[in-house]
Amino acid sequence: MEIVKSGAIVGEIEVPADKSISHRAAMIASLCEEPTVIKNYLRAADCMSTLECLRKLGARIEDDGEIIRISGKLQDATGILDCGNSGTTLRLLMGLVAGQGLRATFTGDDSLKRRPLDRVINPLRSMGAIIEGDRLPVTIHHSHLKSITYYLPLPSAQIKSAILFPALSIGSKIVELIRSRDHSERMLKVFGASIRREGTEIIVKPSKLSTPGEIEIPGDISSAAYWIVLATIVRGSRLLIRNVGINPTRTGLIEVMEKMGARIRIVNDRLKCGEPVADMEVESADLRGIEIGGEQIPRLIDEIPILSVAAAYADGETIIRDAGELRVKESNRLTAIMELNKLRRGACEADGDTLRIRGGTAVTYGSCKTYGDHRIAMTLAIAGAAGLGVEIDDSDCVNISYPDFFKSLRGKR
Repeated sequence: MEIVKSGAIVGEIEVPADKSISHRAAMIASLCEEPTVIKNYLRAADCMSTLECLRKLGARIEDDGEIIRISGKLQDATGILDCGNSGTTLRLLMGLVAGQGLRATFTGDDSLKRRPLDRVINPLRSMGAIIEGDRLPVTIHHSHLKSITYYLPLPSAQIKSAILFPALSIGSKIVELIRSRDHSERMLKVFGASIRREGTEIIVKPSKLSTPGEIEIPGDISSAAYWIVLATIVRGSRLLIRNVGINPTRTGLIEVMEKMGARIRIVNDRLKCGEPVADMEVESADLRGIEIGGEQIPRLIDEIPILSVAAAYADGETIIRDAGELRVKESNRLTAIMELNKLRRGACEADGDTLRIRGGTAVTYGSCKTYGDHRIAMTLAIAGAAGLGVEIDDSDCVNISYPDFFKSLRGKR
């Protein structure tokens, strides 16, 4: 697919529903016998994989194209649970299946089969889960679990959530030294779970969940990030992005962009189903390079590729440290980000877990590989639209999270 140079971005847009929250809403609703109505569920490939897996676990799911209604008394899987490309589906459902004492076999696509599972398997086994295999396919057998105290070895909402699900039945304590996304904790509280945070500790008591009746998913800040960057780096732009989740564990990109000089205004902030939501006004601005790392990284890990585009259009050098987690995403994103060098010559360099991006480099047109990674595809498209255009080898991979992305990009040119 070819993306041509964009003019100023003026107007307003709504981004797709939050992928992380959509996964969790469906899974948690499946633990309630009474139905939950979910509005604005993300109908993208990853979240549809979650629904299909839940159906095989006995959840009753009705989808009329507008709302999704979920209830269920879960049971052993009626077939292999194919998680597709979705690491969230796989890791969270492993915790859910183990916590419910069920049996299921998990698989996924070639990319997912290469991703590490020991981070989830190890804590589940320490709880007593009987797990056959260490890489996909894996099978979880009927297990009797015990309460544990688990020290998260790295900030990961997926690992944390995989432990939270079994903890609903047996209770447990999770020690999280660096805070990661807290969508699971917030959603579980909406469904009545006994869960609280005391400093670095998350304490869960055995809980019977009950449906709130109806929940609505906010827009995904990770999807909004592409428009935030494009509107910032294309002169004359002024864009309103409506209904975006601004959970403080997810707003790292906003804070970093503002430190770089971006003009982002949060307006009409409110609370929906335990999640803070707002509209964002973005105007074009001149950016400057900065240095980030440490505790900032978990709050913008998915946005580092598109942040690299902003940095390539900034004045000076941007240094992103502690980014090693990018190596085990849908692709090795530290390698994939180097494709930007085909559009901004000499802009990017990776050394160990550190990414360096130099602004002011020569702009060119190029043909780039996406590595089948939705975030890399959208990142390259934004870089090309802001520059002299780009040709990418795989546009379909964006269906994982943002099926209408290219349609929206064409509409904003």
